[in-house]
Amino acid sequence: MSWRIAIRHRTSYKYAEPVRASYNEARLTPPSVDGQHTLQATLAVTPAVRPLRYVDYWGTAVDAFDIHVPHTELVVLATSMVETALPRRVPAGISWSELAGPGVQDRFGELLAASSFVTAEPELTELGRSLRAESAPVQAGLRIAEWTHVYTSSAEARAAGKGVCQDFAHVTLALLREVGLPARYVSGYLHPAAEAEVGEAMTGESHAWVEFWAGDWVAADPTSLAEVGSRHVVLARGRDYADVRPLSGVYSGPAAEHFGVTVEVTRLG
Repeated sequence: MSWRIAIRHRTSYKYAEPVRASYNEARLTPPSVDGQHTLQATLAVTPAVRPLRYVDYWGTAVDAFDIHVPHTELVVLATSMVETALPRRVPAGISWSELAGPGVQDRFGELLAASSFVTAEPELTELGRSLRAESAPVQAGLRIAEWTHVYTSSAEARAAGKGVCQDFAHVTLALLREVGLPARYVSGYLHPAAEAEVGEAMTGESHAWVEFWAGDWVAADPTSLAEVGSRHVVLARGRDYADVRPLSGVYSGPAAEHFGVTVEVTRLG
């Protein structure tokens, strides 16, 4: 069953002394795409500005805004209401030889190459061969997402006690590209409760997952292994996190003494 989800995403910065100028881009508007339908979306900035909306190279809606009055606090509040999509049926896909053809290589060259957060590593080569062995491309891609969940969870647990979804997504992308599957990073939200009550507001978080192409796009969530569908809300797609940062920018002034992000999600239907 598809869901209707309301999202309230608030980002705030506080400065010890006034900031003189600020230049920013927000990627916080869910697109109407792939069965997902955005019913309402607004962006409010304090100090008040009028953002310039454009669509970037990867098809993401971007709100660009400058602030040229001294300010000690910057608040960006994005609210939206989205009807999410049911999980897409996994396609039969195409063969490895078709994926290796010049047409696919040319069309998806940027999603097969290394990028800012996804680099080719020699140790992935042999692993990639074993994960794709005796599997069609679609099945190999899904195997990689499952393997990443186990491997990255263990590695992060050893290093820091937990993993983050960006790490899971970047490792998965590296392996997918290593075996020859075009793959992109998806940012958005995952409603935390599969059995959420209608009208119940819950604390949410930004989330990341991946999509790989094997004749059609296949979505996989290596962090939770949840089926990508009703609880997922897409915000942006790109080569990796560098292309989809929810809020980025530069400013002239002191370092921020406080930074905060809160996300609230409510299932409305």
